[in-house]
Amino acid sequence: MTDESPISRASQDGGVGSLGRIGFGSAPIGNLYEIMSDDAAQATLDAAWQSGLRYFDTAPHYGFGLSEKRVGAALARLDRQESAIVSTKVGRRLAPAPDADLSALRQGFVSPEPVESVFDYSYDGVLRSYEASRKRLKRDSIDILYAHDLGRMTHGDEHPARLREFLDGGYRAMRELRDGGAVAAIGLGVNETAVCEEVLGHAELDLILLAGRYTLLEQDALDQFLPLCARRDVRIVLGGPFNSGILATGVRGGGDLHYNYEPAPRDVIARVAAIEEVCALHGVPLAAAALQFPLAHPQVASVIPGTRTPEQLRAALDLLDTSIPAECWRMLRDRSLIRADAPLPLPQ
Repeated sequence: MTDESPISRASQDGGVGSLGRIGFGSAPIGNLYEIMSDDAAQATLDAAWQSGLRYFDTAPHYGFGLSEKRVGAALARLDRQESAIVSTKVGRRLAPAPDADLSALRQGFVSPEPVESVFDYSYDGVLRSYEASRKRLKRDSIDILYAHDLGRMTHGDEHPARLREFLDGGYRAMRELRDGGAVAAIGLGVNETAVCEEVLGHAELDLILLAGRYTLLEQDALDQFLPLCARRDVRIVLGGPFNSGILATGVRGGGDLHYNYEPAPRDVIARVAAIEEVCALHGVPLAAAALQFPLAHPQVASVIPGTRTPEQLRAALDLLDTSIPAECWRMLRDRSLIRADAPLPLPQ
């Protein structure tokens, strides 16, 4: 591995050069919701590499180690480790599940691994999780380490206790790993901004992988969260730019519409319909606008849309390169469909 951190490397090109505008999200290749063969997973990973992607995000939770194993195998197979940037997560370690039905959907995955993820933000739990991930990824060190799924959205009434466990134990372990050179950067991998603001009140972070929460559909993060990140020099990797799919498919075709992993409420459907109408007036695919919008904010270093097949990956890259006229963005702003204070992408 190079001695230069992904943070310092990224700063060479406006903060996004090293991670790239788009990263590879590895939850789908962990058999998210359905079985995916090893060959199919490797084909998608190969397509990502050949398309120029160098940032790969994974986690022990994704297929209970299966995603990490597949990423590690793909990067090791053609000696790609040196130029790849890999992030994984701690806080959900893997525990034996000898009686698990390996053909059934478990925690969102259909995995052949006889383990399941359990929350553990303790000092020892984080160190053990890191070492296990490093071995599955076939790496001497890991570039970016995120604490996974903190927050009230995930833990409900247990949130204060989990947060204290992390701040007293897991965060200390992450700091030691970074200070010792075992990882280059640390942060959070979460679904909400409130916990990020809480943690930043007590801890120093380099990056936050935020699923949704700053998208073409919602920009409340502009109120407090993104200004706080700017003051603290914390970069954002934006996962879930399609808000669980509704910004990828739009609403005109009907069918099942999802937002935040649940059936989309009427007000969300109406807002997406209005955004989709403006995009259609300018001949712009809704998904292209959704993928490009977050990248206009100076704190956003990369987006991770999540792709399962080489075809989906190539489609995402095409959307990223789609030319969107300035008038489209202005009309969205004039109709109050995106906030007046949201940075807008420059026409390509």
